[in-house]
Amino acid sequence: QVHRLRSVDNLFVVVQEFKDYQFKASKEDALKDLEDLVKKLPWSNPLKVWELNNSLKKRKSRRKKLSAQRAASREKLQEEGEQQGSEPKGTSREEASAQSSASVEPTRDRDTGEPQAAEAQNGEEEQEEDAEEELQEGPGSEAKAGTRVLKFRVTCNRAGDKHSFTSNEAARDFGGAVQEHFQWKADMTNFDVEVLLNIHNSEVVVGIALTEESLHRRNITHFGPTTLRSTLAYGMLRLCDPQPTDIIVDPMCGTGAIPIEGATEWPSCYHIAGDNSPQAVKRAANNICSLLRKQESKESSTAPGIALDIIQWDICNLPLRTGCVDIVVSDMPFGKSSFQSTLSLWGGPSTVCALQALSRLGHIWRKGQTVWVNVGGLHAAVYLLRRT
Repeated sequence: QVHRLRSVDNLFVVVQEFKDYQFKASKEDALKDLEDLVKKLPWSNPLKVWELNNSLKKRKSRRKKLSAQRAASREKLQEEGEQQGSEPKGTSREEASAQSSASVEPTRDRDTGEPQAAEAQNGEEEQEEDAEEELQEGPGSEAKAGTRVLKFRVTCNRAGDKHSFTSNEAARDFGGAVQEHFQWKADMTNFDVEVLLNIHNSEVVVGIALTEESLHRRNITHFGPTTLRSTLAYGMLRLCDPQPTDIIVDPMCGTGAIPIEGATEWPSCYHIAGDNSPQAVKRAANNICSLLRKQESKESSTAPGIALDIIQWDICNLPLRTGCVDIVVSDMPFGKSSFQSTLSLWGGPSTVCALQALSRLGHIWRKGQTVWVNVGGLHAAVYLLRRT
């Protein structure tokens, strides 16, 4: 359930959190303190959570594989049945299928209770493989970790201008101490465990990653220079509280992150995406096609499509009837980076222009709330406006 959260970029289990960590003034002393911190941290339970997370991911991938095998088996049986004409008298289609595929029997998932396909003849082998994998993956004890040397990397995310060291220096020294403590092998690309060192001013959080890549990449395959994260797009749409049959427009859609997220999560609404750039419209169209292909593969049949249209237009002359739109959600382009905005919003490097514009349009729009978000280190505002 946690992995299905829509507004979360990355998941990690907290090893320990320090609200007011006192960094030493000199770089050498500050980094030495971070090294010494590794031995004092309570690693045991977080590593058990990491181990559980890995076992659940394996079980999920195994289910997908078995489900695909079952679908292929069913198709093969249907083809054979068509070739043979009909089953022998006194034998139902279900019985014939059971006789033809004795190696497949339905079992129930021990956690959900849902029916699940399993190969009877390979059941014991799978259990042995599962036990072996869990033994190898689990770093919770010396015996488990000793079976296979785990590979790891340390990622440091640092924000604030009062630190005497860089993110790379912190990751390097903290990682050296982790390697010495666990006897793991450092590997920046093909790693088993990713240790996170998050430093924000005087706040320090040490964690272990539970996601291999950011969840915000879920619906976008063709990226532009300032593609909005799917997680932020979801948050902006949710602020607007879409209702069934609402018409939702993004007049400056770019690669289509907002309308694609909207069509995925609010399928009972109708979404219109537009942009004046032919290249942006092409990327958005490609993203929509990728989403349709993903839906088709999930359903193993022709998907009904999605309630989303993309069009190239001039925002100063929209081909829309007056009063036909319920919600406008847009990530407006401002200077060095796109800034998140909602309901014909104004945002940017300076909030002064936004406040001035809103003061002039007070007879049309009233500001519901302002949500501040960190976008790649930039302080951006999401404005929620409502019609007067």
